[in-house]
Amino acid sequence: MAMDCCAPIRPLFTHKLSLSKTCKPQVIGSSVVFSSTRTTPLLVSSFSGKLEPLFHKPISSSGCKLRLIAKVGDRADYSTGKEETNSLDSEVDSEEEFSWSSVILPFVFPAIGGLLFGYDIGATSGATLSLQSPELSGTSWFNISAVQLGLVVSGSLYGALLGSLLVYPIADFLGRRRELIIAAVLYALGSLTTAYCPDLGILLAGRLLYGLGIGLAMHGAPLYIAETCPSRIRGTLISLKELFIVLGILLGYLVGSLQINTIGGWRYMYGFSAPVALLMGLGMSILPPSPRWLLLRAVQGKAPSEDSKEQAIVALSKLRGRPPGDKLSEKQIEETFLSLKSAYSEQESEGSIWEVFQGPSLKAFIIGGGLVLFQQITGQPSVLYYAGPILQNAGFAAASDATRVSVVIGVFKLLMTWVAVLKVDDLGRRPLLIGGVSGIAVSLLLLSAYYKFLDGFPIVAVGALLLYVGCYQISFGPISWLMVSEIFPLRTRGKGISLAVLTNFGSNAIVTFAFSPLKELLGADNLFLLFGAIALLSLLFVTLQVPETKGLSLEEIESKILK
Repeated sequence: MAMDCCAPIRPLFTHKLSLSKTCKPQVIGSSVVFSSTRTTPLLVSSFSGKLEPLFHKPISSSGCKLRLIAKVGDRADYSTGKEETNSLDSEVDSEEEFSWSSVILPFVFPAIGGLLFGYDIGATSGATLSLQSPELSGTSWFNISAVQLGLVVSGSLYGALLGSLLVYPIADFLGRRRELIIAAVLYALGSLTTAYCPDLGILLAGRLLYGLGIGLAMHGAPLYIAETCPSRIRGTLISLKELFIVLGILLGYLVGSLQINTIGGWRYMYGFSAPVALLMGLGMSILPPSPRWLLLRAVQGKAPSEDSKEQAIVALSKLRGRPPGDKLSEKQIEETFLSLKSAYSEQESEGSIWEVFQGPSLKAFIIGGGLVLFQQITGQPSVLYYAGPILQNAGFAAASDATRVSVVIGVFKLLMTWVAVLKVDDLGRRPLLIGGVSGIAVSLLLLSAYYKFLDGFPIVAVGALLLYVGCYQISFGPISWLMVSEIFPLRTRGKGISLAVLTNFGSNAIVTFAFSPLKELLGADNLFLLFGAIALLSLLFVTLQVPETKGLSLEEIESKILK
């Protein structure tokens, strides 16, 4: 809102006091703000420089600053400002206007990267049953060992791990858009290689290629969405990205269910993702780059400032569905650029690799990295990738029966993710995390009890799986990636998220690969008991370490929480 200098501010008293050196005015939006070390708080009566005392007698303030926030044409509002973390910007900042139609495409095409990740999880659940079947595999090498099966299942995760390592030093150079286009190409190549492989070695190579796409997509997608969407719907959109992962899992379960009785059905299950990857690549090619990334490059001195600002204005106009180079976008880009330049003028132009392990970035990594680590080591990849075999052990002996029940679990997972999407910007991150992780612990202990002494009640296994899936989808599933995308400072955001993704896929690959051998060594009952104990530990971590970021802009998270 533009400031109307003719609009009066109504004084409460008539005694006037001249402006002194100890009282410095600031104009923020439509407000005038004074910070004073005086013991008498002040009220501005007009823009003439005259001030009114709020009280006739001095007030003991114990040395704390007394601040006035006087909105034009309205009564003044006073706060004692004892904590420097109370941002004036958040008190006077108006919410950005946007239309939902303009944010759909910048969300959907990056989110397809998550859908293809989820599809791999769902398709692998059915593909492992098809690949090992003497009648259905369509190969002469169907009799693979537990270690070979672990490599097939976790091959894409090792690729994701490698992709995270490769993108770590070049993420800020590539940019979010180009990173997602490359991810789409890798998805397509990996899918086609796996579908047409003649032997186990080529199958593993295809799984590795597909995984490289996962690593780049799961790094670039939350970054692009977080940096291009309006702040007040950031939680909703990044949670919706998790919904796309779940849609992918459900789609994988459905394709697996349809192809489970087809000879060589696992080839169709893996090959189906190629045309979807093509759609993702074409979609990202028509989207603009992230305006924040363009400005960051300028602040780092790696691109001319004026050119970067012009490109950022055009990009923001396109992202918000406005006319090219409109005044509102120009104003927003200029304010963001000045904010970035001011914030980092006294620091190195770009966060170094090791800076992620220092100061605010280290705190962010402990929060984000801790969440994605516990997301995996509480058994998530094992429960999802091995849903089919678990259900077979629970009494659904036929592969077709197990895949059908997997579809039911996928639908339930989708519904619970929608609950998280609706509530994450309402209830906040912490309540959903604490409630969901508590349910995860209970479900894992129930699975352990089923394998120990309740094996005559298959409903317990199915119920525990549903409880696990539901609680995971309102907690670790969407909120871990949401926190990772918003918690890191801008200077180290690219490298910090790379490291968090690396942590996620590293732990995911280890847990997924080790599940079959550990199951043989410890037994399913003790393995799920171990996962349950880790879930209780993760609940303690969430309670003690994870802050609430609901309603805060990326800049406010950095200034209020990390510093």
